[in-house]
Amino acid sequence: MGDIETGIDVVEAGPEDWELVRDVRLRALADSPDSFGATLAQARTEPERVWRERLAGTDPTLVAVEHGAGVAMGGVFSVPDSDAAWIYGMWIDPAHRGRGLGRRLLVELVSRAESTGRTPYLHVTEGNDGARALYVSCGFVPTGVWQPLREGSRLRIEEMALRRG
Repeated sequence: MGDIETGIDVVEAGPEDWELVRDVRLRALADSPDSFGATLAQARTEPERVWRERLAGTDPTLVAVEHGAGVAMGGVFSVPDSDAAWIYGMWIDPAHRGRGLGRRLLVELVSRAESTGRTPYLHVTEGNDGARALYVSCGFVPTGVWQPLREGSRLRIEEMALRRG
């Protein structure tokens, strides 16, 4: 297992980075369509304005960048009037999987969520054993809540929450 961290920067994307985020998100949806609530067709039709607005808020979207190209991403959504922060959109380019980048990104997202005093939650699609193993190894535990991946899907997503100690 090699170390992928050398030469890769994890950066917080802002509105000016919308094309980078769009590129990574579209690749993620094409590569792993059953891992996300959105579809590639939906994401392709979103105008620049929508991408910029998503990145303009206070909730971070992180992108791992190697040689100017996005190779991984994930974000945090803080639920208003709640102590919950949802980690979402985690994706690692297949060429970069299994070498620590997912853990690096997840640890940073958890840190961002906890810095606001919130408990990190996430969803994982049933059958996505690699992602689930990563989440469990970082302290996430199932809450017992399951729901459909998206309307019309037979796949379900499992809710997990970070538990410390």
